[in-house]
Amino acid sequence: METLSNGTTASPTATATVVSSATVTAPSSKLTQLAESLKLEHQFLRVPFEHYKKTIRANHRIVEKEMSAVISSVAEAADGDLSREDAVQHLNSLVSRLQGLKRKLEEGSRTEHLQAQRCRARLDHLESADTESLSEWNNTRLTRILVDYMLRLSYYDTAIKLAESCNIQDLVDVDVFHEAKKVIDALQNKEVAPALVWCADNKSRLKKSKSKFEFQLRLQEFIELLAFKSSTECATYKVLFETKQWDYLVDQFKQEFCRLYGMTLEPLLNIYLQAGLSALKTPFCYEDDCTKEDPLSQESFRNLALQLPFSKQHHSKLVCYITKELMDTENPPLVLPNGYVYSTKALEEMAAKNNGKITCPRTGSVYNYSAVVKAYIS
Repeated sequence: METLSNGTTASPTATATVVSSATVTAPSSKLTQLAESLKLEHQFLRVPFEHYKKTIRANHRIVEKEMSAVISSVAEAADGDLSREDAVQHLNSLVSRLQGLKRKLEEGSRTEHLQAQRCRARLDHLESADTESLSEWNNTRLTRILVDYMLRLSYYDTAIKLAESCNIQDLVDVDVFHEAKKVIDALQNKEVAPALVWCADNKSRLKKSKSKFEFQLRLQEFIELLAFKSSTECATYKVLFETKQWDYLVDQFKQEFCRLYGMTLEPLLNIYLQAGLSALKTPFCYEDDCTKEDPLSQESFRNLALQLPFSKQHHSKLVCYITKELMDTENPPLVLPNGYVYSTKALEEMAAKNNGKITCPRTGSVYNYSAVVKAYIS
């Protein structure tokens, strides 16, 4: 891409951009596109890493709790006056408890190993992106975005089948969203217990973010214990029993859940679509005669773009430096080897008078007419 800053004049608010076939190199363009794409993969790496850290913390808490209980039990037995039989029975119970801890640690170790493998698989996937396989890599990313969208909208079975059919189980967060599903289902059934357990498991991190979610759960739990029934006609208390109170808790949980794992609050699909629609949205899109080829002619896209600003559109007027005439489709701009741009009419007239030779009026350089390249205005 080369800005028409030489050999042309334009309106003050207009910027003219041309694409010259002599200066565009496809590989560098693809590399730039790839580099920009990888900047958007923050969530792709952070979610499994946060899940991995959470599992490690949970296993660490289990070890601390069990070992503390065993040590206390041994100290009590040593200080106490136990018979031989009681001592043997006490030690056997401690051995059984330690064996149970060993099984838990083995299971936790397997879980940690699987999650570490998932982090490794995602790093390998990002490293596999190159210009030669960019199309295939982008197709995989599109599938990942669709799976993410389905999981957020609770289409779990469909999301799992899509991930399995494309063999990208390690590249999507099905198990993480299954954790959320248990809490969401319970809240929709007006049960707060699973959500309170989730808050207890993530207490330290929720405290750091100054979350009020647990307080809202306790408040709703208290409301359900009121002397008033849900069918009460008392306006002050009736509003507390409305279904929207539980819907509010579900929304609150989803926000805290996404924040905890470093996810975007909006589905990735919406974000990518809005990024594209922001460049297409103009006042014309909302007129009755808007062409059907325009995505914003559809109501669903219009709703998605509702909060987006209109894209800034300018109509450039390119005037030839030599003839002072407008350059358009009838008189297209041509680019000299030195980068200066003039109209076709001016260069053809100059070449006809000088046996096919063209002299740049700005630099004095002389070229053959065959050396010029047609420019395209974007």
